[in-house]
Amino acid sequence: MPPRRRSASGYRGVRQRPNGGFYAEIRSGDLRLSLGTYDTAHEAARAFDAATWRLDRPRRQMNFQDVHTLQQALDVAPPSRLNSAQDCAEHTALQRRLVVAQEDERVMAEWRRRHPEDVAYEQEYWARRREEDTRRRREERLDRRRRKALASVQADIVNAVGRSFFTEEDERWLDIWLSTSDDTNDNDDGADDWSDWD
Repeated sequence: MPPRRRSASGYRGVRQRPNGGFYAEIRSGDLRLSLGTYDTAHEAARAFDAATWRLDRPRRQMNFQDVHTLQQALDVAPPSRLNSAQDCAEHTALQRRLVVAQEDERVMAEWRRRHPEDVAYEQEYWARRREEDTRRRREERLDRRRRKALASVQADIVNAVGRSFFTEEDERWLDIWLSTSDDTNDNDDGADDWSDWD
């Protein structure tokens, strides 16, 4: 994977706020670990590097290469911006979630490497499920179209002749209002839906 592009601030993991401050955060998938807002981009980048060290991330993901240990990163990082015990607890919980998410990703990658046959089976299973779902949706849509066509024909017969084999309370009259649109599946072109009408 190519290295992540640096933001407009010039540092990885640092964004400039509209009020002029600089916000630091670490992202991993859908999880974001907020490191706080700082007065300068340099301070925010130092805080990012300290958190990167703490999470045992590769050095290539850091902003400064002049720091060689976690203690050095903590020494040059600005003081913590946590305001209360609750903020500290939330911050710690988010850090734990990030570490757990990274460990899950690592374990899943290892499992995929060790069990390629299970990965292939899972992919086949989901392909089969998609095919079955597509077939079922097409059959349901075709059934709705047939029922709607029958109700429409009966309405035309009633208008022309005045009688129908549907009774007045027959629930099939409601089929005339069925939706037969094909907006539930972007991959389904519906090309064969009308093949039975010929």
